Amino acid sequence: MAGSEQTDAGDDPILEAAAGWVARLSSSDATEADRAAFEAWRAADPAHARAHAEMESLWRRLGQLPDRRPVPSETRRGRTSKIVPGLAAAALLASALSYQYGLMDRLRADLWSGVGDITHATLPDGSRVDLNTDTALALRFTAGERRIELLRGEASFDVVPDPSRPFTVEAGGLSARAVGTRFFVRADGTDSPVGVTEGRVDVAEAGRRALVSAGQAVHRGEDSSLTATAANVERSMAWREGRLLFAGQTLATVLTELGRYRHGRILLLDRRLGERRVTGAFDTRDTDEALDVIAATMGARIGRVSPLLVLVGSPL
Repeated sequence: MAGSEQTDAGDDPILEAAAGWVARLSSSDATEADRAAFEAWRAADPAHARAHAEMESLWRRLGQLPDRRPVPSETRRGRTSKIVPGLAAAALLASALSYQYGLMDRLRADLWSGVGDITHATLPDGSRVDLNTDTALALRFTAGERRIELLRGEASFDVVPDPSRPFTVEAGGLSARAVGTRFFVRADGTDSPVGVTEGRVDVAEAGRRALVSAGQAVHRGEDSSLTATAANVERSMAWREGRLLFAGQTLATVLTELGRYRHGRILLLDRRLGERRVTGAFDTRDTDEALDVIAATMGARIGRVSPLLVLVGSPL
């Protein structure tokens, strides 16, 4: 509506950038280079200065996180109205930071996908790559090797065999090397960062190695060990067809996965509820419908504070 004040940073890239600057400059590790870059950004457009003033005001008014000490049940309802604004501000700033970091990765990338999007592409050697939500990768193909840097997100690869040119995917400190195979790699710190549906992949990280065969995934142990274990890799890769399949995963895990496909944050308010198990199939393109199904089948309470923040808790 003309003349209305827009407060949802998720729909306005200037507000998202402004919120990111507020969060960055409020950090204890903000540098003089950060401050100089911010001043250049603010001076580039009067809209930048206005957006920053709005986000800074919001942070000052609502930026404190809620007190997590136990609250008597009779006062909990009253406290909710105070907690929600703080959560909203925190989610807004976290989303803005995620947006900023995602934008930087995309600037470095040769291929990328947006939040909630799944992208398919053919690489220069004829291999196929599928990019899951919010994914970015850079290609380093030469006459002697095919190397891909997974900057963020998750991707699956259907590799054209070429023994003279090894195919390697790097994600942080992890490296997955194959000659001709089908596998996926995740760069988000998950306990299972690599899974194989065809062929074999040699996975290495921090001096540790694991040879992963079809029907297996790598598991990171608490001691940073790498172990190849049996896994339903096809189910893990169902996102390529726009589906998320769960079989006995905790609700906390399911909500984390759904959160990858939407802007903003899904916050779980009840740890015991989060430990309940979920089996089902959801559409990656409609996470709101998935949340409604969870609410109906598990008796969970879904509170949509804004497009950037959804609260999931037990019934009142």
